[in-house]
Amino acid sequence: MNPPREADHELEDRVARRLFDLFIRVGLVLGLVWLCFHFFSPFLTMMLWALILAVTLYPLHQKLAQKVGGRQGRAATLIVVLGVGLIVVPTVILGSSFGDSVHGLINGVKDNTLSIPAPPASIAEWPVVGKKAHAAWSQAHADLPGLVKSMQPKIGELAGKALGIVASLGGGLLMFLFSFVVAGIMMAFGESGGRAMQAIFERVAGVARGAEFAQLATSTVRAVASGVIGIACIQALLVGISMVIANVPFAGALALVVLMLGVAQVPAAIVTLPVIGWIWASGSYETTPAIAYTALIMVAGSVDNVLKPLLLGRGVDAPMPVILLGALGGMATDGILGMFIGAAALALGYQIFMRWVDDNPERARQPAAGDQRSMML
Repeated sequence: MNPPREADHELEDRVARRLFDLFIRVGLVLGLVWLCFHFFSPFLTMMLWALILAVTLYPLHQKLAQKVGGRQGRAATLIVVLGVGLIVVPTVILGSSFGDSVHGLINGVKDNTLSIPAPPASIAEWPVVGKKAHAAWSQAHADLPGLVKSMQPKIGELAGKALGIVASLGGGLLMFLFSFVVAGIMMAFGESGGRAMQAIFERVAGVARGAEFAQLATSTVRAVASGVIGIACIQALLVGISMVIANVPFAGALALVVLMLGVAQVPAAIVTLPVIGWIWASGSYETTPAIAYTALIMVAGSVDNVLKPLLLGRGVDAPMPVILLGALGGMATDGILGMFIGAAALALGYQIFMRWVDDNPERARQPAAGDQRSMML
C-alpha cells in the first residue's frame, strides 16, 4: 500500500510545483501588462487618434507619394503641413472666437452692461412653456441684475463649465497637433505597419479571418472618419469661419453646435437659418453685405449635400445610431478627441460583432427550407 501512496504524494508535489510555477508566470505577465499600460496610458488617446488619422489619410498619402517619386517621408510631411494649415488654423480662429464670446458674456453679466431685448408677444402663445419663457425673458429685459442675482449659483456653475469647455478645446487642439505628427510618422512606415497590424489580427482571430478582420477594421475607420466625422468637421469649420467673417456673435459656440448636429446627421439649417434671420433683423448690415453673408452661410451650411454622396458611399455601412452613440459617448468621456475615437471604435465593434453573429456554423449546417420540404415529401 505504501508505494501507491508515495506515488500519489509525488504526483501531488509535481502538480503543486507546476501550479505554483504557472501562477508565478501569470502574475509576472499580468504585472508587466499593468506596468506597460500604466506608462503608456497618458499617450493612449493620442496614439489611437493618430492611428485613425493614419488609416484614413493613407490612400491620399500613397497617391501623393507616387507624385513625389515614391518618397514616403516627404509625402507624409506634406500631408502634415497641409493638415495643420487647413484644419488647425481655422480651429484656432473658432476657438478664440468662442473664448472671446464666453469671456464677453461673463464680463457683461458682472458689469451689468449686457442688455436683453424685449421678448416678442408670440412667445407667450407657445404651448406648455410659452408663458414661463415669456415671463423669464421679460424679467431679464426689465431687471437683468435681479435675475442674475436670483440665479447666481446656477450661472456660476454654467460659467465654470463654459470656461472648462474652452480649456478642453485648447488642450484637444494641442493633442490633435501631436496626433497629426505621429500619424505622419505612421504613414511614412505604412507598409510595415500594415503587415504588423495584419499579423496581430491573424494572431488574435486566426490566419483565415485575420486578413478579413484587418480589412474590415480599415474600411470601417475610413468610412466613419471621412464619411461622418470628416463631413461634420468640414461643415462646422466652414460655417464657423463664415460667421466670423460676418461678425456673428458666438460664432465658435454655434460652430460647435453645427459639429454635433452634423455627427447626429441633423441639417445645419437649424443653426444657419436663425443666424441669417438675425443678420437681416438686427439692422447692423447694409443690404449688399447682408446678401453676401447670407449666401456665404447658406453655401457653407449645405456643403454636406455635396460631400455625402462622395464620401458616405465608400467603406462599411454602419447604422447611424451606432455612430451617434459612439460619438456622443466618446465626447462625454474624453472630450472632442473622444468623439472621433468613440464613433470609430463602436462602429468597428458593431461590424465585427454582427459578422460573428451572421457566421453561425449551426445555421450553415441546417438544410434550406426547400430541401426540408422535399425531404418531408
